[in-house]
Amino acid sequence: MRVEIGLDDTDSADGMCTTYIAHRLVERLLKTGAAEASDYPRLIRLNPNIPWKTRGNGAVTIPVRTRDPNTAFQEACRAVEEYSEAGRGAADPGVVVSTLEQIPKDIKQFAEKALSEVVTRREAVRLMKKYNMQFRGWGTQRGLIGALAAIGSRLEEDRTFELLAFRSQENWGVKKRKIDPISVREMSLKTHPRTFNSFDEEKERVMITPRGPDPVLLGIRGEDPEALLEAYSIVKIGEAVDGHMIFKSNQGTGVHLKPELNPAELKAYRAGHLKCTVSKKPWIERGGHAYFEAENGGHTVTCAAYEPTGGFRKTVLNLIPGDTVEVGGSIRKKSRKHGAAINLEYLRVLELAKDISISNPLCRRCGRRMESQGRGQPFRCSACGFEDSSAEKIRAEQPRAVQKNLYLPPPRAQRHLTKPLQRYQANNRKPMNLIDGWFKPTAIPPLKQAKT
Repeated sequence: MRVEIGLDDTDSADGMCTTYIAHRLVERLLKTGAAEASDYPRLIRLNPNIPWKTRGNGAVTIPVRTRDPNTAFQEACRAVEEYSEAGRGAADPGVVVSTLEQIPKDIKQFAEKALSEVVTRREAVRLMKKYNMQFRGWGTQRGLIGALAAIGSRLEEDRTFELLAFRSQENWGVKKRKIDPISVREMSLKTHPRTFNSFDEEKERVMITPRGPDPVLLGIRGEDPEALLEAYSIVKIGEAVDGHMIFKSNQGTGVHLKPELNPAELKAYRAGHLKCTVSKKPWIERGGHAYFEAENGGHTVTCAAYEPTGGFRKTVLNLIPGDTVEVGGSIRKKSRKHGAAINLEYLRVLELAKDISISNPLCRRCGRRMESQGRGQPFRCSACGFEDSSAEKIRAEQPRAVQKNLYLPPPRAQRHLTKPLQRYQANNRKPMNLIDGWFKPTAIPPLKQAKT
């Protein structure tokens, strides 16, 4: 029987990761013979704007074949109880098991909504009861939302893959990962464009390692599992590795920005895109954040590019009133000091307004710039005293520093779901079977040793 096991919200700011629990659960199911893998586990990043999320807001689904769905459910609950932060931190885990051969339309719609809006546990419970799914939640049971959404996310339009390697338990809590940055840069150069967002060239920063106390050692993102294994073989690791697993994912697909935002109702935490016309010259506020105002259908919206986006802010600051743009991002909650704003994740310049400069004419006698003496009065040269009643203001079109193009923040400022430039050429719909090496159990030695 085809079964899918959904997991979410097992971690807290103090540690753990749902992907690690998924890895341990797969290991347990395979070793005991309770199930066999039928496809890559799915790592689904949900709405990145949810304020109560931890880190990347990722939920996991494990597709298996089993004769006993109840045993799969029990093993999943056991893994959550054994490893999760439930009762120790802010984790409120959820486990959902589906035996449906086809995922119903309303569950797919629920999953799609969870990518860009706020959804409730009540919605999830109603659907799970409707389709007789087994489920269990801990604490507030908020994890049931993500667990069901991960089952409903089918990745039919686009998908990527991520190889996640895990740390030995004695290194949990130690934030710095022992990864050789030179080898990561080499890996990025050799495997591009089959991998993405591994190394930030501008800041020479490694992008495959998290910075928290969780069990994840590294995560390499790419287009296919073979590319990930090749990339992994290049990276030099200086600490013990406790297994790895390749996930199919919606990371790097930009799917959360697919809905069109309503400028008349900028609901907090919603994500999407909007076509608008720049109506006010961009400005910089304290902290280095760049802003501009734009109009759509008579409604004014504020757009923001924060200081960590680096050179992306320069593009924003080079916009002028009259430019037509498409913006993608999330809605910042209104506060006492600031109104609602769209936090930019991309900017597409569709049409450029003409940048016309107006200056006083040059003196026909000495070539100096003349001065205006007021409406209806001739221009006067302060250098030689010549007055010219026929002279007029000079209008000149200035070259623009921004072009009709798509602009993104640098990799270090991109979210898990942000679609990198290299992926805008085509979506990945190619079916891919499980390959050798997609999963390694715990307690294996490090792949390579970094130079000390």
